[in-house]
Amino acid sequence: MKRALAQRVQVKVEGTVQGVGFRPFVYRLARELELSGWVTNTRSGVLIEAEGDAGGIESFLRRLKENAPASAMVESMNTSSIPVVDEECFSIAMSEETGQRALVIPPDLATCFDCRRELFDSHDRRFRYPFITCTQCGPRYSFLTAVPYERSNTTIAEFKLCPACRAEYETEADRRFHAEPIACSTCGPRLSLWDEQGNETATGEKALQQAAGLLKQGLIVAVKGLGGFQLWVDAGSEEAVRRLRACKQRRDKPFAVLFPSVDAVRNYCVLSSEEETLLRSPRAPIVLVRKRRDAALADAVATGNPYLGVMLPTTPLHHLLMASLRRPMVATSGNRSEEPIVTDEREALVRLKDIADAFLAHDRSIARPVDDSVVLVVDGTPNRNDRGEADKPKLEVMILRRARGYVPQAIRWSDGPADGTQGPILAVGGHLKNTVAVLRENRVVLSQHLGDLSTVEADRAFRQAVMDLQQVLQVTPRAIACDLHPDYRSTGFAHELAATLSIPLVSVQHHHAHVASCMAEHRLDDDVLGIAWDGAGYGEGGQVWGGEFLVASCRQFTRFASLRPFRLLGGEAAMKEPIRSAAALLWELMGEAMSEHQFPSWKVSHGQREKYASVVKSGIASPWTTSMGRLFDAVASLAGLCRETSFEGQAAMAVQFAAEQGMETRGGGEDGYPMDLVPSGHPGIQWVLDWRPMMSTMLDDLRRTSRPELAAARFHVGLAEGAVRVAQAAGLPRVVLTGGCFQSRLLLSLVRHRLEAAGFTVYSHSLVPPNDGGLSLGQAVIAAHRLNGVW
Repeated sequence: MKRALAQRVQVKVEGTVQGVGFRPFVYRLARELELSGWVTNTRSGVLIEAEGDAGGIESFLRRLKENAPASAMVESMNTSSIPVVDEECFSIAMSEETGQRALVIPPDLATCFDCRRELFDSHDRRFRYPFITCTQCGPRYSFLTAVPYERSNTTIAEFKLCPACRAEYETEADRRFHAEPIACSTCGPRLSLWDEQGNETATGEKALQQAAGLLKQGLIVAVKGLGGFQLWVDAGSEEAVRRLRACKQRRDKPFAVLFPSVDAVRNYCVLSSEEETLLRSPRAPIVLVRKRRDAALADAVATGNPYLGVMLPTTPLHHLLMASLRRPMVATSGNRSEEPIVTDEREALVRLKDIADAFLAHDRSIARPVDDSVVLVVDGTPNRNDRGEADKPKLEVMILRRARGYVPQAIRWSDGPADGTQGPILAVGGHLKNTVAVLRENRVVLSQHLGDLSTVEADRAFRQAVMDLQQVLQVTPRAIACDLHPDYRSTGFAHELAATLSIPLVSVQHHHAHVASCMAEHRLDDDVLGIAWDGAGYGEGGQVWGGEFLVASCRQFTRFASLRPFRLLGGEAAMKEPIRSAAALLWELMGEAMSEHQFPSWKVSHGQREKYASVVKSGIASPWTTSMGRLFDAVASLAGLCRETSFEGQAAMAVQFAAEQGMETRGGGEDGYPMDLVPSGHPGIQWVLDWRPMMSTMLDDLRRTSRPELAAARFHVGLAEGAVRVAQAAGLPRVVLTGGCFQSRLLLSLVRHRLEAAGFTVYSHSLVPPNDGGLSLGQAVIAAHRLNGVW
C-alpha cells in the first residue's frame, strides 16, 4: 500500500562520483532519513531513485550537495519527479553499463582521517599497515589498468581478499564497501628494503624502521610512493642535500620538503588558512608558501628563494616514516634531471644507481607515473557588492603542476549538451611541461604532468602516456591537435599518428592555445583580449613569439599587439645565459656604443661586450623574438640578479623576489617604468609595446642607486601599466592572463588589479597551469571549434 503524501524523485549526478565512496554515502543518508529506493553507478555518473515524505526528500537533495564526500566533485545534479512505487528499503543496485561512458575517473587521494586514526591504533587490525585505505583515500588513477573502475581492473587485483577484507568490501553499511584498493597485512602488498645491488635486507616493520635509520644518518633513500619513486633525504643536513643535488644533477632548482604535520610547517613557514586547507585536502598537493627568515633548513634546499614547496604525508607509508623521523625531509621526484619519474623497483636499481643508498619498495605495481601536484594561492577576481563595488579580492588556487590528486579529473569546457558531435580529439601539448589531452563532447581529460620532452626516455614516456590515456578512456581519436612548432617531438608524433590513422591534424599556434585553455576553464567563447606572456612559442612566419596580446576566440585569433622585437642571441643559448638578452636589448638602445657601456650591476668585460655586439651585427643564429621571458632575463642580468640559469624561469624568479623585497622596503606605491604603445607599421599586427623607454629609465636608476630590488619593482609595475594601455586600445571588456610568466604571484596580482581598476573583467587559470602544462587543453578546444560541422 502506497504511503500517503509520499514523493519519489530520480536524481542524475555527474562528476567525480565513482571510486570516492559516493554510493555508500547516498545509502547511509537515505537510511538516516528513512527513505526507500536505490542508488547505482552508470556510465555517466550515479543514478538515484529516492522515495519518502516531502521533508525527507527535500533534506536528502540538499545534503547530497552539502555533505558529499570531500573527495567527490558534483558537477551537475538533475532531479525529476517520478511515480511512487512504495518500496520498503533503500539499497545499492548493480551498476548500469549501457550508454557511452563519461570521461570521469577518480584521482589518487591522500590518506583520510579515519585511516590515519586506524593506522596508529594498536587495537586495530590494520595497525601500522603501510597500505591501509578505504573509499575516501588511496590509489585510484595510478593503479588503474582499465575501466570501469573496479578491483579486477587495478594492479591490486593479484592480491586476493582475505575473509575479513571481503566482509568489509561486501557490507553496504561499511565505509570500505566496494573500496577497490583495500587490503591488510594478511592479504595485501608487502614492504621491503633493498640495498644498492637489489638485495632484500628487511621486510615489513623492520624495513620501515631501517629505512628511517638510514635517513637519520643523512643517507639518500628511494621510497616507492603512490605514483612513483621519491628520493628522500634529511632537509636539515646541508651535506646530504648537496650530495643529492650533485647525484641528481639538479644544480639550483628548489626541492620540495615533506613535513610531519601542519604544526611542523608553521615552525618553518608563514602559513595562511587557505594554504593549510590545501595541505590537508584529499588532493594534498605541494603548496608554495612563504619561508620564515629563521627557518632552520639546509640552504641548499632552496637557495636564495623566499618560498618553499611544502607537503604533508599523502600515503600511510609516508605517515609511518614521518612519525619515526619527526623532522622535515626533502622528498623529490625519483629521477635524474630531465628524465621521467621511475615507477618500477627493478628499473629504479638501474636509473637511480649512484643516487640512492637504499630502496624502500613494495610489491603493488604502479600502472602509470603520477608525480606530486604543485599549487600556489593567488589573488582572484574580487566579489562585488550590490552597488558594483569591489570587495576584498578572493583567493584562488593556481596549479603549477597538475598531477596527483587532480588528474584525471575531467574539465567541462562547454555548457553545451553532450550530443555526440564533438570528438574524440587527441591533443599532444608542447615540448616543455608536456601534458596530453582527450576531448569528447563537453569534457576534456588531461594526462598527468609528463615533463620536458628533451630526452629519449622522456619521449618514450610521452608516447606511452598517449596510448595509455586512449586505452583507459576507451577512445580512438577522430582528429589530433598539436603545436605549430615543426621541431617539437610532440608535433612530429602527431603527424605520424594522424597519417597512420588517416584523420585530420589541426596545428595550433602556441599562444592561441594558451589563451584558449584559460577561456575553456571559464567557458568563454566570444572574443577576449588574451595576454600571453612566456619564454617562447612558434609564431606565424617562424618568429619566436612570447609577449603577445591576441584578440581571440576559441576558433581563431588576430595579433593585436606584442612586445617590441629584439634579437635572441645564439638562439637557445640565450635561454640559459641572461647576459645574451641583456646584450640584445643594449644593442637596440645604443648600437655600437654598447661595447663601451659600463655600470656597476652589469659586470661584463669589454671583450664579452664586443663579442655579443659582433653576434648581433651578424644576425647568425639570432632570430627576432618578442619574448617576455627573455625580457625578464635581460633585467635579471642588467640588475646583477642572475648571470646564468640551470632551470627554466630561474632569472624571472630572481627578478620577482627582488621586486617583492623592494616593495616591502618601500611599502609599495612605486611608479612603473614607462613603456610606449606605438603603431607597428607591419601587416598582421596593429601595435607594439616598446620596452626601450623602460630600459633606458631602469639603466639610469641602476647607474644612480645600484638598487636592483627597486629597479625590479618598477619593472613589474611598468609591465602592468603597459598591459592596461594595450587593453584600453583593444577595447574588449574581458581580458585573459596566461603563459608561464603569469606563474609569478606578483606579476599576476599587479596586472590583474590594474586591469580591474580600469574596468576590465579579468580571467586567469585555476584548473590547469598557465605554463605549457595547459597547452593540450587549449589545443583540444580550438580543434573542436574548427572541426565543428566538418565531421
